[in-house]
Amino acid sequence: MKRIITYYLKPYYLRMTVGFFIKFSGTLMDLFLPWTLARMIDMVIPAGKKEEIFLWGIFMLVCSVLAVTLSIIANRMASRVASDSIFTIREDLFRKVMILSNRQADEITRPSLISRLTSDTYNVHQMIGRIQRLGVRSPILLVGGIIMTFLLDPVLACILLGVLPLLTAVVIGVSGKSIPQFTQLQEKVDGFVRLIREDIAGIRVIKALSKEDFERERFDQHNREVVDWEKRATVTTAIINPVMNLFLNMGLVCVIIAGAYRVNEGLSKVGTILAFMTYFTIILNALMSISRMFVIVSKAAASAERIDRVLKGEDESSFQLAPALKEKEKETSFLEFDHVSFSYDGSGNHLRDISFRMEKGETLGIIGATGSGKSTVVNLLMRYYDPDEGTIRINEQDIRAMSLKDLRSRFGTVFQNDVIFEESILENIRMGRNISEKEAVDAAGYARALDFIGEKGGISESLNIRGANLSGGQKQRILIARALAAHPEILVLDDSSSALDYKTDSQLRRELKENFSHTTCILIAQRVGSVMNLDQILVLDEGAVIGQGTHEELMKTCEGYREIVTSQMGVGGNV
Repeated sequence: MKRIITYYLKPYYLRMTVGFFIKFSGTLMDLFLPWTLARMIDMVIPAGKKEEIFLWGIFMLVCSVLAVTLSIIANRMASRVASDSIFTIREDLFRKVMILSNRQADEITRPSLISRLTSDTYNVHQMIGRIQRLGVRSPILLVGGIIMTFLLDPVLACILLGVLPLLTAVVIGVSGKSIPQFTQLQEKVDGFVRLIREDIAGIRVIKALSKEDFERERFDQHNREVVDWEKRATVTTAIINPVMNLFLNMGLVCVIIAGAYRVNEGLSKVGTILAFMTYFTIILNALMSISRMFVIVSKAAASAERIDRVLKGEDESSFQLAPALKEKEKETSFLEFDHVSFSYDGSGNHLRDISFRMEKGETLGIIGATGSGKSTVVNLLMRYYDPDEGTIRINEQDIRAMSLKDLRSRFGTVFQNDVIFEESILENIRMGRNISEKEAVDAAGYARALDFIGEKGGISESLNIRGANLSGGQKQRILIARALAAHPEILVLDDSSSALDYKTDSQLRRELKENFSHTTCILIAQRVGSVMNLDQILVLDEGAVIGQGTHEELMKTCEGYREIVTSQMGVGGNV
């Protein structure tokens, strides 16, 4: 919450101060009305001064108009401050998510990041707006009402004042308990969002396996957890209103009884008691508004803490830069893994002592069982994570000595489960880069995608979200075209031909050989046929290299590779 107040609201302090004075002035107009009415009843009307009655009536009308007008102006200013500040918060939060380190994103989880960008920022937005409206008006009405009651009748005001410590204790006690509950509620919402995201993305699989009932049970369980925690939090905060009503009504009864005695003894007047009752109602409403503000602030405090955790999180710009290699230490290879080891969680061995070298324009195939570490090689190469041990070099330079922008601009990459956006085919290939339409069309040709693009209506045709109007093979060809469009130095294809038929896969490999001969290519595949003609092949098993060389060399030296070839191609190893 401190960052929200001291950083994001700081540019609006002047506007908020002006709004405060406008709100203050409008609230004073409301406070003058009961006092004016008491004066008229007790002094002006008994004196029979019609002109003075008329003048005080005009004064009350002016106060009413000013109160409404100034309140509208202040509320509009408050709404603008809330909208502008939350715009900046969302913008900074989204920018931070874009550069958040993968390790930090894994820890927070992606559904939680979505929740923080949506529901958490909404809670903060509500707090900023309400604080400026109710949070300013209600305390003024509370304090001003108490002051006016002391001016009217100090004895009755003391009765009212005796109730306030009890109300304060209730609000503080409830708030201290509700804030942790709202924090827990937001965490349950994260899990709920994660489940919905998974079920919607995997709806076809769920239907295919007839698992609708199972998923409904999972949904009911998560939904029940969210509802249960919401009940706990709201039931806790719901204590405030009835308890405050009880104390205030008890105070009001005492005021009425004491006021009746004082009027009967001539110590107070009817107009004063009537005004006092009006001020008591104003104070009651102000306290109720303040109690509702504590609920809003409780939610916002929990949300602000979650937002702040992301904003303070480690991002890729904090990665350490390694010193440039000295001349005598330089290697001659273009791309090199030098005894690289890595663990995602700090305890396992997801990669162990990986070493290989590639010259510019060479091709490398990486093959192995699921979970063997193939995609982890790409994650380290593009510096989504830094290795625990060893060094990765590109063009004789430690990649940690390069800026991330310079490093990643060298790559064209297709990841597993890559994303098609709800844009035109052209924009899905271009992705905001300085790529002409001709270059995009050429890239689509290299990826063997022009035929179906023509059938879809051309390169300007829009695609559905996640490419729902494309087949699996068509998606992969669009993604490959995206990777090829900028003619990268290094091309990484991570299982990007799994949905292609053998003919298209063969044609694609021929296009790469003919048109991207100077591009260093790393191809991660499940099919032996996709890698067997490459310059070298790396065989991984449980994070370790168990074979390295050409297809012919591995068939002689690597038992694990021979088993893969035999299972896919038969004993002879031929397609």
